[in-house]
Amino acid sequence: MAVSKWREKVIKKIDGEKIFEVGVGTGKNLDVTGIDFSKKMLKIARRKAKGLDNIKLLEMDGQKMEFDDNSFDTVITSCVFCSVPDPVKGLKEIGRVCKNNGKIIILEHMRSNNELVGKFMDSINFIPLNIWGANINRKTIEILKKA
Repeated sequence: MAVSKWREKVIKKIDGEKIFEVGVGTGKNLDVTGIDFSKKMLKIARRKAKGLDNIKLLEMDGQKMEFDDNSFDTVITSCVFCSVPDPVKGLKEIGRVCKNNGKIIILEHMRSNNELVGKFMDSINFIPLNIWGANINRKTIEILKKA
């Protein structure tokens, strides 16, 4: 399934009035509050959000968010934790800013469970990491359990 189709499914699961997206990137999903550590990505997102008063885009590190505890009804991430240096710390932050009865929706790629494919991903991880800052071999389920 194409990433765009997965994103559509994720967006349909959003609830509440206060929505927060970690790693808003270029604004492809544009919810209510979005952060990204990349000024270049935020510039594109701001162009897409121009004229939309309910969109708030901030430069911020997902590992140390400047929001109060229990701030958002839904927190969404989409292909962002491959580039967060300490994903456990970032996921704990998401848990902190999401309301106790809120929803966290995570769409992330992960290292293959197939031993051969996983080892191959490990061996070439330096390529995407050095080109666009993404780890293709993160053990996402284990990281979620640690967080």
